[in-house]
Amino acid sequence: METAGPSSSFKDLRAASQRASAAARGASRKTDTRCEMILRRELWRRGLRYRLHEPGLPGRPDIIFPRHRVALFCDGDFWHGRHLPALLAKLARGHNAPYWIAKVRRNVARDRRQTAALEASGWRVLRFWETDIVRRASDLADLVVAALKYREPRVLNRRSRRRGT
Repeated sequence: METAGPSSSFKDLRAASQRASAAARGASRKTDTRCEMILRRELWRRGLRYRLHEPGLPGRPDIIFPRHRVALFCDGDFWHGRHLPALLAKLARGHNAPYWIAKVRRNVARDRRQTAALEASGWRVLRFWETDIVRRASDLADLVVAALKYREPRVLNRRSRRRGT
């Protein structure tokens, strides 16, 4: 896993101001976002129990089901680059374009690396966009249930355990 720090993609790029940068970081929630809470409520309503923000996993997934090795991310449309070509075109027309384009591209690349790392270690990764969660949380919860059923850990009954099979 990469360490947090300056990247060559941000070399010579600066935020508009230190104050604006600090305000943006402070306003951007990392956990318990609106879309995450909506999805969590829907999963809880269905009787699913989960863990949150597991620090030992790449990307620190928003929701995990450890027994099934299923990890969920609730990705914000802007920060994680939904409709990336259109977003980059819009950013290119805005203030401090090189900084913001590099920032969003780097987030998208980081998300891909974290997904690949989780999958390489046997996790099933589901990434949902915030807009989709808000509009159709029930449908997405159905997808989670299907993923959990597919990855249901095998449980041996007493008889088969006695026989050693």
